Amino acid sequence: MSLPLPRWAHQPLVRYFAEARRRGADGPVVSGHHNLNLIAPLGQPLACLLGVGSGRVRAKFRTPYPTVEVVPRIWPREAEVLRVVSARVAEAPRCLADFGEWSLHDYLEGRALSEVAPEGQPVGSGRLAALAAFFARLAEVPADELPPRPADWPGDRDSRGFLDWLARFTERDVHQSNRPRFGDLFDAVGVPEDAVDRFLRTVPPMTPRRFALLHTDVHRANVVVVAGAAGERLVVIDWELALYGDPLHDLATHLGRMDYDKAEHELMVRMWADAMRHAGYPDATAGMDTDLPVYLGFEYAQSVFPDVMRAALALPDRPDEHHFGGAAARVHRALSRASEPLGLVDGPKDEQEIADVLRRWHAADRARAGVDGRAGAHVRAGGAA
Repeated sequence: MSLPLPRWAHQPLVRYFAEARRRGADGPVVSGHHNLNLIAPLGQPLACLLGVGSGRVRAKFRTPYPTVEVVPRIWPREAEVLRVVSARVAEAPRCLADFGEWSLHDYLEGRALSEVAPEGQPVGSGRLAALAAFFARLAEVPADELPPRPADWPGDRDSRGFLDWLARFTERDVHQSNRPRFGDLFDAVGVPEDAVDRFLRTVPPMTPRRFALLHTDVHRANVVVVAGAAGERLVVIDWELALYGDPLHDLATHLGRMDYDKAEHELMVRMWADAMRHAGYPDATAGMDTDLPVYLGFEYAQSVFPDVMRAALALPDRPDEHHFGGAAARVHRALSRASEPLGLVDGPKDEQEIADVLRRWHAADRARAGVDGRAGAHVRAGGAA
């Protein structure tokens, strides 16, 4: 039970003890694409203030990375989304406290799905069914409980307008804003300068679907398998990239980032559709045979930019052939998946050509860094962890 303190006194005390725990704790540190998470016990004073009970309960002391933004983030504070979602969706963690520049979250005693079923291994039909049910529950979250959307956000059921908004973001905030540093690299590896326009020209008329809350980043590293007396349950973490829009987009990003084999890919699509119908949202499945491939194509097309940048930024100061080869393989895979939606008739360059391009870009970038002091930055990227 929390202490009976007035509201004006409660939050400063929570922050005081949380800061003290964050500075003094020596627990494990978990690093992801978006945040640095220190895992540590709350300690009794903080646990009491938060109404948790035991100071031995562990939490995530969560600090966002400075990043190159490459996916839309319409709600600046993840805590605002979790406040609504955790009250409505059992498969979501709680934000215990939000201090602006960092926050405190539930820590789930479990294993990431990426450890239980790494990429290339089957997930299993039971887990697919649980994930399908999770997506259906998102459709039940009332829109009026969510934070406000941007002023230019498309209206409900405007599926084409939603896709166009995503495409405009990709072109303006990902492609064009990063061309000063990465433009030569994009061009040299074969990313068309009109990549977004190329994709949009292929989009057929789309079916209107009722909008819903979307997570947009449900991949293996963002799903925690939690064991319990009644069996395992899945909890989906990392909600900072949540959106409100066409639910088929959420399914497409999930399929693209889970990298299922063909059988589980097809099974997930069927289970998702069945879960939506069973939950009373059959219109979410309207036109999906035509429109799901569109969203999948967009997932692969937009991922080219962050995947190329991520591969380049991951190179160490003095890379060797192994580093360049690994980076080239990642870029080649991204370009291969985007070949059809981007209309790359000849396909991507081979890995050796890409490695040579990366070598030249890296040398030039390091030379520029010597002049302007540019430091490496994390990339808030779509795609699997």
